[in-house]
Amino acid sequence: MTAEATEAALAHDDHPVDGGGAGPLRIALLTYKGNPFCGGQGVYVRHLSRELARLGHHVEVIGSQPYPVLDGDGADGAVGSGRVSLTELPSLDLYRQPDPFRTPGRGEYRDWIDALEVATMWTGGFPEPLTFSLRARRHLASLRGRFDVVHDNQTLGYGLLGGTAALGAPLVTTIHHPITVDRQLDLAAAADWKRRMSVRRWYGFTRMQKRVARRLPSVLTVSGSSRQEIVTHLGVSPDRVHVVPIGADTDLFSPDPSVAEVPGRIVTTSSADVPLKGLVHLVEALAAVRAQNPGAHLVVVGKRAEDGPVAGAIRRHGLEGAVEFVKGITDAELVDLVRSAQISCVPSLYEGFSLPAAEAMATGTPLVATTGGAIPEVAGPDGETCLAVPPGDPGALAAALNRLLGDEALRRRLGAAGRERVLSRFTWRQAAIGTAERYRAAIALSGGASVTTGRRG
Repeated sequence: MTAEATEAALAHDDHPVDGGGAGPLRIALLTYKGNPFCGGQGVYVRHLSRELARLGHHVEVIGSQPYPVLDGDGADGAVGSGRVSLTELPSLDLYRQPDPFRTPGRGEYRDWIDALEVATMWTGGFPEPLTFSLRARRHLASLRGRFDVVHDNQTLGYGLLGGTAALGAPLVTTIHHPITVDRQLDLAAAADWKRRMSVRRWYGFTRMQKRVARRLPSVLTVSGSSRQEIVTHLGVSPDRVHVVPIGADTDLFSPDPSVAEVPGRIVTTSSADVPLKGLVHLVEALAAVRAQNPGAHLVVVGKRAEDGPVAGAIRRHGLEGAVEFVKGITDAELVDLVRSAQISCVPSLYEGFSLPAAEAMATGTPLVATTGGAIPEVAGPDGETCLAVPPGDPGALAAALNRLLGDEALRRRLGAAGRERVLSRFTWRQAAIGTAERYRAAIALSGGASVTTGRRG
């Protein structure tokens, strides 16, 4: 979308604006990974941008591969209509399928940032947060005066330092949770010293993220648990970290009695061999559950790993026919899959929020979830809106799953209470209103005036 198109849309603004300010804001929303079907960052950008647009703001998403999929604002329903647009800021896409860790051809190199990206990959590191931040800084400098606020979605790269003078607008940063937590869990699960060395090198970018986080003026996070982790792990001052919970798309994720319930079906969303997600513990639990409920089976929304702890547990317990992996499904197919399950399960060792928990609860599907990280903040009290178990405990998981499979009344009660909890606390509209309030606070703190309204934000 051109600057002229943005200005024209602003001149004819007739949308409601969040109650915290004087007029619509022009927002640059940065995301170095935007895949809306794998990982929370893409989901966050997709839904937050849509709801900010519905509030009357203008959002330009600036992203790298995999590029985000965006929705219209609900008025005319089209991306690029004047309120939600996408600007592609391409990397070398070194991790794309089917050739991850590829070596680019000589003609693909454009500048020194590309060379840095490849060199970091060749030495076992993960370059994207740094290289995207450098490209974003250069891009934003060329658009000085176009935005009222820049919102970074967990890049935390050196290129985003320097404040308004460097970026052309005040910076607000979302940290869903510190990646140092993932690093700790991956190190704990490493089988030998070679694997530990590889993990340390891959997570080398977290040193940069720590340094950058401590210098950020305004940090948003999605839960009280994540706020404490950010303060503890990253050393950010508590007064600069603000909790704005995210939510489920409660129109899409909703009950539908016409979808048949499949007896014994348990559904979860997980990357197969990411230790943080705890899938291996759920597979171990399923083996015990089937001794009492032989029809119990697990559908995993995620990619199957042919080797590793999860594949080993499936083979060891003879569960090849009882665990199914699905990927690449549409939103509608995902919702119907969750609706069809008797139980949704979140077995994670840690979550900064847990969108899968909120989405399952929104469909009215009863939830079994661990107490890892922020999951209790989303799932609510044990026995009221979910069944809660300690993380990393297959026996406790199995007991909760068996209890729910054998008690239809309990399933119905927890399912209804779970949806009510999400509707009252965790919607994307509520998230957008809270985020816009933090934008205005950041603009006021910077002493800047809104370029849109000519008044202080």
